[in-house]
Amino acid sequence: MDFGFGSTDDGFRSEARQWLGERLTGPFAALAGRGGPGSEHEDAAERRAWERELGAGGWIGIGWDRTHGGYGNRAASLTRQVVWAEEYARARAPGRVGHIGENLLAPTLLAFGDAAQRDRFLPAVARGEELWCQGYSEPDAGSDLAGLRTAAVRDGAAYRITGQKIWMSLAADADWCFVLARTDPRERRRRGLSFLLVPMDQPGRIEVRPIRQMSGTAEFNEVFFDGAVADAGHVVGGEGAGWRVATGLLALERGVSTLVQQIGFAAELDEVIGEAVRCGALDDPVLHGQLVRQWAELRVMRWNALRTLGAAGGPGAPSVAKLLWGGWHQRLGELAMRVRGAAAALGPADWSPAAPYELDPLQRLFLFTRADTVYGGSDEIQRNIIAGRVLGLPRLEQ
Repeated sequence: MDFGFGSTDDGFRSEARQWLGERLTGPFAALAGRGGPGSEHEDAAERRAWERELGAGGWIGIGWDRTHGGYGNRAASLTRQVVWAEEYARARAPGRVGHIGENLLAPTLLAFGDAAQRDRFLPAVARGEELWCQGYSEPDAGSDLAGLRTAAVRDGAAYRITGQKIWMSLAADADWCFVLARTDPRERRRRGLSFLLVPMDQPGRIEVRPIRQMSGTAEFNEVFFDGAVADAGHVVGGEGAGWRVATGLLALERGVSTLVQQIGFAAELDEVIGEAVRCGALDDPVLHGQLVRQWAELRVMRWNALRTLGAAGGPGAPSVAKLLWGGWHQRLGELAMRVRGAAAALGPADWSPAAPYELDPLQRLFLFTRADTVYGGSDEIQRNIIAGRVLGLPRLEQ
């Protein structure tokens, strides 16, 4: 299979590279490399301004139908979407605070929403003006999403939502949240669920509490809904269609963005290799072999991601991708600590007991990657999806 890009993509790549080079200057220069996984709490206000800069340049939603905004006069081809994603990552542009709106909500509305919902929400996302978070997991319904308890009760032209969601990225900064809730209490499991679009600015009805992690950061949140209001016209796919919409969203979650993620992985691998060179660990044949294996597996992941973007993908492709990168990234964090040896457990030389110290990038990498095989659907859930959707094995209903 040919994984190359056509000559028409080269000019687009130059355009994207030039635009990023010109804009990542001045106040935005300090954002380089900031706000990625494990550090989504960094520079929230500045990155929100950067989101508006991207919107003004037409770089949000470049693959969408032109009715709703984005690049040029027509939807960018898949290869151009990949080119933009690659150049964005290579420029070390800041982590996107708008990625949930662009990469999760927008494709979902295009697939399942009505015209009024698309007209209301997509242009604001394309302009970088409205940010989104995702309300799926609950304390007793994480990977078992069908067991959620958050309820939405119809009240005239609105729904009243009561319940708790957890592990919500960017909830403290989001303007809107898409919430999976039970609208029919007579049904159980996946039946009777609805997908609602909920404004976050509801003091007294929505409370956001940051969750402090062992890495010292708090980019995840738990969110409490106490009679929060959602417009009845903001139920995507209609009442009771929540499971179909939610699982459709999860199938869209890992597309072009997977390639962006892999460029970040490559930068982290380079950092681990550089550390191995500096401390002499590269001379250890076992560690040397493990680093080579990480490099080779990353190349395989890229080829698999490019293959599954086209017709070669299938119903289990997102789950296969999650299994591949989750385990790979976790092993990279472990390898970073083995390269460092005992020094990996040390804090900075100027540390004082009067204040907690900041983890360095490799320490943060190790601690953050402990969660890679759990969040976004645990490895066990991904294997169940592959078993049912690809291998046709029977589902065990509860």
